[in-house]
Amino acid sequence: MGKVRTLVIRAPGTNCDAETVFAFQQAGSEVSLVHVNQLIRRRERLDDYQILVIPGGFTYGDDIAAGKVLANELRLKLGEDILRFVEDGKLILGICNGFQVLAKAGFLPEFSEDGSLLLTVTTNDSGRFECRWVHLSVNRESTCVFTRGIDRLYLPVAHAEGKVVVLSGALTEQNVALFYTDEHGDISARYPHNPNGSVGNVAGICDRSGRVFGLMPHPERYIRGTQHPQWTRLGAREYGDGLQIFRNTVDWAEHL
Repeated sequence: MGKVRTLVIRAPGTNCDAETVFAFQQAGSEVSLVHVNQLIRRRERLDDYQILVIPGGFTYGDDIAAGKVLANELRLKLGEDILRFVEDGKLILGICNGFQVLAKAGFLPEFSEDGSLLLTVTTNDSGRFECRWVHLSVNRESTCVFTRGIDRLYLPVAHAEGKVVVLSGALTEQNVALFYTDEHGDISARYPHNPNGSVGNVAGICDRSGRVFGLMPHPERYIRGTQHPQWTRLGAREYGDGLQIFRNTVDWAEHL
């Protein structure tokens, strides 16, 4: 096949789309930024791509709940297309608001055709918008293809509704891809290391196949070394921690 094609969708209120496009370009993918209405009206075809991405932001002003309106659009108007996309072995990534959308559409931890939810993402325990850098640990038991070969990450979060709440028994060890930790890697560390109060310090979740992944932290905001908050003190690395997630995604899609 030719160059991997990534589709980044946007809707009113999306605001991390340009950074996400740049990240995938840096990882070697051809990227199209497309309004969700172009998919709904069939002016763009999901089948033409190997990677689907829902970036961060506040789609539709987070009316009702964060990501809920876009979640309903995707499930009711594009649900069959997205299910076929997943069944074809392709990849879906949701970042921050994108994670909220995937959860509230019933696409995580497993695809739900009737829209029933096994988990949701709700208001932070602090009751306020949390904007900080966090330490993350990758779950080595996870099937997640996006985090292959990664052990630790240091990435920013920026959300008011990031608390992952799960029905008892709904997640397996393989579903949990990322944990919030302290600087020593303790996955039981509480606030502010866990910025939202997520159950089990969960920061990212994938489906059973490992090909549908949602996370609250923003890997697209740490692609270059100079994006680290202390780069002038510690020295800038060539690449930021987030870039490897995008490289893993593109590398996997090259073999489809």
